[in-house]
Amino acid sequence: MNINSQYQCILVTGGAGFIGSNFIRFLFEKVNYKGKVINVDSLTYAGNLENVADIADEYGGSQYFFEKVDICNYQAVDAVFGNYRPDCVIHFAAESHVDRSIHGPKDFIYTNIVGTFNLLEASRRWWDGDYDARRFHHISTDEVYGSLGETGYFYETTPYDPRSPYSASKASSDHLVMAYYHTYGLPVTISNCSNNYGPYQFPEKLIPLMILNMVDEKPLPVYGDGKNIRDWLFVEDHCLGVWLVVNRGKVGQTYNIGGENEWTNIDLVNRLCEIVAGKTGKSRDFYKKLITFVKDRPGHDRRYAINCDKIKKELGFAQTVDFTQGLEKTVDWYLHNTEWVSRVKSGEYRKWIETNYLQR
Repeated sequence: MNINSQYQCILVTGGAGFIGSNFIRFLFEKVNYKGKVINVDSLTYAGNLENVADIADEYGGSQYFFEKVDICNYQAVDAVFGNYRPDCVIHFAAESHVDRSIHGPKDFIYTNIVGTFNLLEASRRWWDGDYDARRFHHISTDEVYGSLGETGYFYETTPYDPRSPYSASKASSDHLVMAYYHTYGLPVTISNCSNNYGPYQFPEKLIPLMILNMVDEKPLPVYGDGKNIRDWLFVEDHCLGVWLVVNRGKVGQTYNIGGENEWTNIDLVNRLCEIVAGKTGKSRDFYKKLITFVKDRPGHDRRYAINCDKIKKELGFAQTVDFTQGLEKTVDWYLHNTEWVSRVKSGEYRKWIETNYLQR
């Protein structure tokens, strides 16, 4: 993939998480990035160094470096900037699960707002007004826009209307990022993406949860009437969109990255039943009988759908993986990585990290 980059040292926050780890792999395996990548992650429950173990083995110590740092700790963040002097920050790190934000919003406020503030401050301090060939890119979500009716789309100009503590914390961090652009001239960009899916996603999210519950023959919980609609984006295509924005996007601009691929939750679960049945030899009806409708969650947005004409027209973005192909890849990955799944679900991966990585 020929996307020339001017950056010599990229700091990736949340690089042990789902999207962040896929992005680091994308840098080395898809765009053949030749600079340094600093993975900053505090390794919360969803951060897993096993996600990038192969990258660490091949590139560790020369191009790839890991720093166990909580972005809520400004001194620790500042030290990373001082040690590595990154010229690009790509900020994935976030608390991101809506259900958990409803039951425990505090972590979302600290990580998503205070953590973003600390990264902005460190960037401003170490770049010290020399903003040529620098970039601070902030990863956000379509959930900041609120809920859509049966028609229409979210545009970059859509007013923010967050409905959960999670989306409110992301909206707040978006505003902070843009404030640093307008106030201090910090060279920022923002991307708001639709629902990601693919390998290495923590099993609390819809698609891996359904796949793994099918494997375990457990109930498949679907909120409300199952007709909430989401726009689904394969994680590798999201990584491509981010890379385009970082290298070709205009400073001070926001870009929506969408899959242009709307599905109701119940139709998606039914489709997964068909795919998993084809892999396991069981009938699709066997899995469909496991579908259990449960009480809807508070503030559950009815529909998300992103218009991504801007990134297509201005930066040349195009999705490369259609939904059927992406779901097949995702199901295959979870079925063939049972040890990863077992460790993540049990917490055993922390022991794996200590034995195989942190003590090196």
